[in-house]
Amino acid sequence: MDAEDFPEIPFSAPDIGEEEIAAVVDCMRSGWLTTGPRAKQFEADVSAFLGGGIHTVAVNSATAGLLLAFEAMGLEPGDEVITTTYTFTATAMAAVHLGAKPVLVDIDPVTLNIDPERIRLAVTDKTKIIVPVHLGGLSCDMDAIMAIARPRGIKVVEDAAHALPTTWKGRLIGADSADATVYSFYANKTITTGEGGMVATASQAVADRCRVMRLHGMSRDAFDRYRSAKSTWYYEIVAPGYKCNLTDMAAAVGIEQLKKARLFQARREVIAKRYHEAFKDLPLILPAEAPEGETHAWHLYVVRLKEGAPISRDDFTKAMSAARINCSVHYIPLHMHPYWKEALELSDNMFPVATDAYRRAVSLPLYSKMTEAEQDRVISTVRNLLLG
Repeated sequence: MDAEDFPEIPFSAPDIGEEEIAAVVDCMRSGWLTTGPRAKQFEADVSAFLGGGIHTVAVNSATAGLLLAFEAMGLEPGDEVITTTYTFTATAMAAVHLGAKPVLVDIDPVTLNIDPERIRLAVTDKTKIIVPVHLGGLSCDMDAIMAIARPRGIKVVEDAAHALPTTWKGRLIGADSADATVYSFYANKTITTGEGGMVATASQAVADRCRVMRLHGMSRDAFDRYRSAKSTWYYEIVAPGYKCNLTDMAAAVGIEQLKKARLFQARREVIAKRYHEAFKDLPLILPAEAPEGETHAWHLYVVRLKEGAPISRDDFTKAMSAARINCSVHYIPLHMHPYWKEALELSDNMFPVATDAYRRAVSLPLYSKMTEAEQDRVISTVRNLLLG
């Protein structure tokens, strides 16, 4: 059979059931579509999922969540934010929008997560925030990072876009692992609201500030202003806020998705383990697994072609595409993008580990509703390309 005879395998696909569809229909019939009771319920559900005692603020993206968390931490022009070069641009750009300077550092060659020693070397008296990124759903070494931050009074805001339900030392990322944690519920994430995110923090003050700033700096949100029990037209603008609120329609999806988060993770882990077993004899560096007893969210399955592999990374991705299998690359490091290279005066040799990882990396399809037949096609295609 020719490749065009096979159905296309997506890189990622949302796992949406009848429960999510019914929840959105109910929301539309309720007459309340924007931020309201379902957004509040979603916040409460995420807090309970994290173990309680955590304040949660629903937002329209993880990018917005990072911006709000940074602002709530008092980030100002002249401050520095240390993060990894091996991430999506939003992680660092949120700091730029507040006038701060991102300071990019290299990664660990095994985990591809931010290297704590590189963080330590990058700290200055201007460092205000450290932003670890839990790449692919594998936790960073949060003990090492907090040991750098705490004695110096530096805040830590986790980019946990990939990391629900990742754990560190037996606790969910976001439960008590940093000063604030930001999740993404974008369409390809471990749970989705289509577009959306959440800020989680133990700090009441940080949460309150995020709530004010997510909706124009208003003293009251629309739900409180328009529901009959509290209806009043009066509000005040108390800060120069943004427009970052999550709609109730999106939250309705999130409420149902969160109920399935552990089932989704379990299925993704099965897929990852099958890949591990199938690829262990190939010229590939396989993604690091979580430490014993910890949970890896397995948002991504990133392999790296070894020296001596019979095909280059770029030719590999082209061949996979020709076989109607969609792959991706995570990530093109920030220091390789024109904006960041020029704005921060960066070069490839400043980040040897990330540069090398990027040139070898391919993210293979991984999604919770992936069938064994689909995965078998991916496996056989990869093996044929690397073994001939």
